[in-house]
Order: sequence, then C-alpha cells, then structure tokens
Amino acid sequence: MTTEVEEKREAPPDTKEMGLFGRWLTLWVALCIVAGVALGQVFPAIPGTLSEWTVAQVNLPVALLIWAMIFPMMVQIDFASILGVRNQPRGITITLVTNWLIKPFTMFFFAWFFLQVVFAPFIEAGLAREYVAGAILLGAAPCTAMVFVWSYLTRGDPAYTLVQVALNDIIMLFAFAPIVLLLLGLGDITVPWDTVFLSVVLYIVIPLVAGVVVRGRLVRTRGIDWFNGVFMKRLGPVPMVGLLATLVLLFSFQGEVILNNPLHIGLIAIPLTVQTFFIFALAYGWARLWKVKHSVAAPAALIGASNFFELAVAAAIVLFGMHSGAALATVVGVLVEVPVMLLLVRFANRTRDRFPHDDMLPASPR
Repeated sequence: MTTEVEEKREAPPDTKEMGLFGRWLTLWVALCIVAGVALGQVFPAIPGTLSEWTVAQVNLPVALLIWAMIFPMMVQIDFASILGVRNQPRGITITLVTNWLIKPFTMFFFAWFFLQVVFAPFIEAGLAREYVAGAILLGAAPCTAMVFVWSYLTRGDPAYTLVQVALNDIIMLFAFAPIVLLLLGLGDITVPWDTVFLSVVLYIVIPLVAGVVVRGRLVRTRGIDWFNGVFMKRLGPVPMVGLLATLVLLFSFQGEVILNNPLHIGLIAIPLTVQTFFIFALAYGWARLWKVKHSVAAPAALIGASNFFELAVAAAIVLFGMHSGAALATVVGVLVEVPVMLLLVRFANRTRDRFPHDDMLPASPR
C-alpha cells in the first residue's frame, strides 16, 4: 500500500518524462558538439546566415530556442506554494545563502584561479577572461529545471523543491544582473548595464510572466490534474529539444575554436567541476549539521551545485556573442554538469541514513 509520505514525494509528471533523457544528456550534448562542428565546417553558409538574423544584439533563432527551454520550467512553478516554506525554514535558508551569498563568488574564484593563474601558460589572456565571464554567468544562475530531475532521483519532497525554485526565480529577477556586473568588474571585464538588463528581461521576466499567466488560465479552465497529467507531459520534451538545438547552433559557430583549441574544453571543465563538488559538500554538510531531513537536504544541496545553464548560455550570447569564449564556457558547463550531478545523486542516496527521515522530525524545526 502506498503511504502518504510516498504520495507526497511523488515527482511531477514532467520529471518522469525528463528522467531517462536527462540521464543521457551528456551523450546528447556530445553528439550535438559533433553535429554542430560538422555543420559549421561542411555547410558554413547555414550558421553564417543564421548569425545575421539579429535584432538589438539578440539572435532571433537562438532566442526562440532559449524561450523554448525556459518557458516550460517557468510554467510549472506554483508561487502559492511559497507559503509552505514557513514549516521548514532551515532547508530554504541553506539554499538561499548557498546560492546567493556563496556560490557566485566561489565560482569566480575557482574560474579565475585555474583559468587565469594555473592555466595561464596554455590560454591566451583575453580568451581566459572570456572563459571566466562564462563561469560567472553559470555561478550567478541557480538551477531551476534539472533540479526537478535531481530531486526525483533522490526521492526529494517535490512541493518543497517547487518552493526553492520559486524563491530562486524571484531573487534572480533582482540579483542576477547586479551580481554578474560586480563579478565581471572584478574580473576586469566591462559589460554595459543595459545589455545585462536586456538579458534578464528576455530570459527571466518575459518567460516567468508568461508562465504565471498560462499556468493560471489552464488550471482555472482545465484543472490541476489536466495541467500536470496532460499539458506538462506534452511540454516535457520541449526544454531538452530546445537545449540540444541551441547547442548545435552554438557549436556550429564555435567549431574553429574547438578544432584549434581542444585542450581548452578540458581546462574549462576543471574549475566548473571543482565548484560543483565544493558547493554540494558545503550545503549537504550544513544540512546534516542542522539535522534537516533528507528529502529536503538533498535537493537543497543539489540546487546549489547545479546551474541554470539555459540562462547562462542565453546571457553569454547576448553579452559576448555566439562566437565568444564566454558562450563556449557556458556550453562546457552543460557537458560537465550532468555526469557530475549524477555522481552526487548517487552519493546522496547512499548517505540517506545519515539524515533524519520525515517521521523523525516535527513539522517545524526548533
């Protein structure tokens, strides 16, 4: 018989559909690298033509694909669920402090240290700064999509995960641009404020508002069961298809850089991997010290460790261009994140018994 706790932990319908595809995302990304590079080399007129479809520094084909990635994530957020966070404030405290007061700055440090200091003999200084810029964009955007996959795989509390994502989205509206500008300034990279603001409006504000409007209308007219069981199920594959199509375009533009500097892919991956393990260890260890139950602790740590790479890719394109080192660094972030996060999921599942279970804690922590 299914218990109430098991029913509460049941993942959203779209998570199940994304699960298998998400687990093999590294393979799909690798194939997109090959396909994109081949496209740029064999049919250079195609990426050349697409790159000209630009309005106000925004490439229209890429913008449409990125909206396809982001909108399905935004439409599933139930902002009314934020009220439930009052019962378990420790988990959300860990998530928010890690994501906004620690993660962006440690990402900047690791990227600067490895790419501009340790690997300085192997990477030209200007290109290294662009790679650091891409890492900064990754570090300033906490995960809002794949986190539902990580939460499901660790049997996390889906309602609480929604709360964490919703709060991160709200904070991102106001904090993403200032943090990015601050850290880019520290890295001696100058970017106009209006360009960053444009990326926030295009890839956070517009899809977030659209998601709230569409969700509200569909739930009122069709009901929550139809929304979760039919609409989100049909929408489930769209973010991944949009992501992979975007990567093909990106790598068609990045083909020459990759072919000329294959070593750079591995060098960029090192600080991104170190950052992921560091943030997870920090948040997961903090949750254990605070005796947060595992169904909250695991998603809280995994949200901090992973990135909203769709937004990072979009912002890198708007700020630096599709041919830039920053765009390449954000794409490497996609390639690195999935296998590393799956390792952390396995670790979280193996250490479940070190945390309190749902029936071992009162509703509100003391």
